[in-house]
Amino acid sequence: MSVSKLFHTFMLLLFAGLTFVIYLDQNNQLAVKGQLRLSNYQTYMTANTQWPNNGTELYSLIQNHTKLQFFQFIHATESSLNLTEGTLSKQSENPLDDLFTLSLPDTRELGPGRLQVKLYTTDLTQNALDNFKITSLLLWLTYILIIIVFTSLMGKIKRKITYAASYINGLSNQQYHALEGSKLKAEFKPLAEALELCRSALKNKNEEHTQENERLNREAFQDQVTGFATRAKFTQKLASFSNAGKEQIGLMALIKATELGVINDTLGRSAGDEYLAKIASCMRQALTSFPDAECYRISTADFAVFIPGLIIKDGLPFVESLKAQFNEYQQTINNESVAHIGLVPYEHDSEPTRLLSQGDSAVSIAQTLGPNCFYLQDKTNNDELYGDTRWKEAIDDLIHRRAIKFYQQPILPCQREIRIYNELFSRFYNTEGKFLPTATVIAMAERHGMVVDLDKLVIITTLKMLIENPALTGSYGINISASSIMQESFIAWLKDLLIKQRHIAARLVFEVNESGMQTNLVASYKFVQTIHSVGARVSVEHFGMGFTSFKFFKQVRPDFIKLDGSYSNNIDEDTNNQFFIKMIINIARRLDIYVISTSVERQEEKLVLEKLLVDGLQGYYIAEPQALQNAAIPQKN
Repeated sequence: MSVSKLFHTFMLLLFAGLTFVIYLDQNNQLAVKGQLRLSNYQTYMTANTQWPNNGTELYSLIQNHTKLQFFQFIHATESSLNLTEGTLSKQSENPLDDLFTLSLPDTRELGPGRLQVKLYTTDLTQNALDNFKITSLLLWLTYILIIIVFTSLMGKIKRKITYAASYINGLSNQQYHALEGSKLKAEFKPLAEALELCRSALKNKNEEHTQENERLNREAFQDQVTGFATRAKFTQKLASFSNAGKEQIGLMALIKATELGVINDTLGRSAGDEYLAKIASCMRQALTSFPDAECYRISTADFAVFIPGLIIKDGLPFVESLKAQFNEYQQTINNESVAHIGLVPYEHDSEPTRLLSQGDSAVSIAQTLGPNCFYLQDKTNNDELYGDTRWKEAIDDLIHRRAIKFYQQPILPCQREIRIYNELFSRFYNTEGKFLPTATVIAMAERHGMVVDLDKLVIITTLKMLIENPALTGSYGINISASSIMQESFIAWLKDLLIKQRHIAARLVFEVNESGMQTNLVASYKFVQTIHSVGARVSVEHFGMGFTSFKFFKQVRPDFIKLDGSYSNNIDEDTNNQFFIKMIINIARRLDIYVISTSVERQEEKLVLEKLLVDGLQGYYIAEPQALQNAAIPQKN
């Protein structure tokens, strides 16, 4: 029940009760007055002892003193002296007269006769009724006034509540109109203040959410480093080909930033971002004559460009200009290349998957041609096969020619008694002496089942270099593929080789990626045992990125674990990484495993890592990778 109905019911019952109380009070007063009139009559009759025996005279005498409603005198012996006047019951035409009734009878023996009277009470009952009417009228007028005032107030309150509810609904619909304070005054002022605060807070929060959504939208569809559109937009672009007109043609260029991994590892992530931003700048410069071109960053190190309305030969000026930009940029950095370019044509009905495959094939071929080279590929039926074939031939050729050179990066020991090593980085070159992107060479070697031969080339070349150059002292780390150590034939070959060169084997540390070793713990354990049996050591790189890291190094027991570079990034501010590294170190100490931190780029990171008691530090801040010469390069202490 609503408050209004409840109040109306309560007031109705209250005033009905008050009316009943008034009625009872008037009845009580009527009874008192009647009793007083009867007492006066009886006193009068008792005080006078001489009464006439004639009914008429007796009636006149009593009527003069007390008004009677009914009179009857019956003489005992003489009926002519009898008299009856009035009525026993009062006749009334007004139903309200029945509310108040009063009967004052008196019967007595008087002289020789019997007297029976009923006193007149109409004046008393009428007076009681009149008083009751007046009082009840005033009472119910008061009730009506209260109800009118209450209804008016409730109407006013209801209008305010309706306005407040409407305003709140508006807020829920993100309508932040100014509050009309005049509609919520007096007792509703706190509500008005609360609504205003709510409006301001919701408006501010909505603006924050809008800004955050805009930021997320920019992050989702605009790359923060290069300013290009993201992979999501690129996917939409490919999907739009099916809706395009038949006359739509154009060129798609894929640009692979082949040196990103090397720059991140050697110079740090900030330098990697600068490298990508510079590539984007070179692309914009080369596209100044193509205002309709659209640029995308489609993965960490890959870019795509759509140039509408051109055929393959019309794209030559663009790729030549871009290659010139890359060559110019390469002069300012210490890298063998900047990026490689593949250019393919597209039409309205080009299948996205095949188009990307053709572009990837073109980039792969460009990588075999040398630094910053490009390749223009017309649509053929064996584009992918052609690109793969070129790579297979290139890898087979460099293995046959042993076309490999080494760079080294020292690892700084944090304690002098610890025997650390220098890590070797392999660089492969083509027949023209131009370096090929190492990551691509390894990836293509794995694709074509040639990674074991590539690892054998690295190992044999390292052994030959150390044997022929006694000036090269200390230990050296060799990176080999995890897929190679899973093959028993490779492990048997490596064991036979190292047994023959135990004095050199004792100076070797074989680095293997943790994620690859985790795929087969049994084979990984067997590899480590084999390496230990010939006096060499094992280092697990990119440690900490797997889900079974603790179980892994407890079972495999390598000599070193090299923490993934992400753990060094801002370690001076990241307490979670500090806790993780400390925990790793505590466990590694019990297992006689040395812990090395990589990608150390700032002094603050170095100091924190030293306080955490890591065993070694590697990174651009410690030492840059340098070409390994045929001269002794002392290890840093």
